[in-house]
Amino acid sequence: MNDDETSNGPDAPGGCPVAHGDGITRLYGAESASDPQSIYARLRKEYGAVAPILLEGDVPAWLVLGYRENRRVLDNPLQFSRDSRIWRDWNEGRVDNASPLIPMVGWRPDCVSQDGEPHRRLRGAVTDNLRATAGRGIRRHVTHFANKQIDAFAGEGRADLVGDFAEYLPMLVLTRVLGLAQGEGRTLAESCAQVIKGGADALEHNDRIMGILGELAERKRAEPGSDFTTGLIGHHSGLDEDEIIQHLRLVLITAHTTTSNLLARVLQLILTDTSWLSGLVSGQLNVSGVVEEVMWNTPPLAVLPGRFATADLELGGCPVKEGDLLVLGLAAGNLDPEIRPDAGVSVQGNQSHLAFSGGPHECPGQNIGQAIIETAVDILLHRLPGLRLAVAPEELTSTASTWESRLDSLPVEFPV
Repeated sequence: MNDDETSNGPDAPGGCPVAHGDGITRLYGAESASDPQSIYARLRKEYGAVAPILLEGDVPAWLVLGYRENRRVLDNPLQFSRDSRIWRDWNEGRVDNASPLIPMVGWRPDCVSQDGEPHRRLRGAVTDNLRATAGRGIRRHVTHFANKQIDAFAGEGRADLVGDFAEYLPMLVLTRVLGLAQGEGRTLAESCAQVIKGGADALEHNDRIMGILGELAERKRAEPGSDFTTGLIGHHSGLDEDEIIQHLRLVLITAHTTTSNLLARVLQLILTDTSWLSGLVSGQLNVSGVVEEVMWNTPPLAVLPGRFATADLELGGCPVKEGDLLVLGLAAGNLDPEIRPDAGVSVQGNQSHLAFSGGPHECPGQNIGQAIIETAVDILLHRLPGLRLAVAPEELTSTASTWESRLDSLPVEFPV
């Protein structure tokens, strides 16, 4: 077996012995990058709804594969906390500050890292300002930037709709929403991607993001505007400086990476399945139906970090111990054969997917992300009639990290 696939060393979280003595699967490395779905299927066959895995640095965790088990974890913060300060491997010194997991799993003073009243206070500041932002012309911003990007390749007759369109459009919109300079967009998009990807550069890119956002908060205190940053600063919850910057980071990274990934996947489905494209062009379908399909089959976050057991308990037949880390297999849960015995059947009209997480920490910005995608797709199809895939569908490739799987490119051609 490839070294990237398993380890014969550490036990599973909580000391649970490895099934059949085959070693614990690494959720990173070569196989994970090329075919994560095969890993999920193998783990489900071997362990069931919950499986022991290793994350970067051979850090042990439980991967939740079952739909119902994911729901149980998401809906029960008293049993499964988001507060990593109870993480046993961290407290016992097996994970340090230099770990590439820290930008994704480590504690920080934001609403994602806390439960109960602290979470409600901080989340209220985020949701209030996202709601205000949504009313200030998100679709107008998307229209402006989408047309500007299309202008750059419209005369060429061909483009890569990942690199030329989906990869940066959400970040350009977010620069307006947060009150950033438009010129920061490409740097921030690249750094956000590196934080999600993990690896040796994740911490450096996280620091770069924090530096830019620190300067933004300082500028907005001196020069307030009608933007998300100014709203956070002036919110009645009284966020301190660190809380403000951490929530800017949270919104920036999650909103950009998930929306850009989802936009690319929506375009992929439209262009590889002509029934979707013809339905949109004829008006028989709307983009929200395509988004729903993608949310079930290729959610923008395949694995969600992380939850921590607050006591010894059993989940999916596994003896989870207090302080164990659990990561949520959103992609695996959405394809759980217990709830979708035929994954090829359309799920239009069914919004019970896991793509937006769930419970108290369910994504608060999902309406903004959907508005970006719907507007961007409508403009693209209007601007480029005759748009078609320039390669065979089976030639399209994806690259995965622990947390997501991203389309590498989407070559298209169109009449000029």
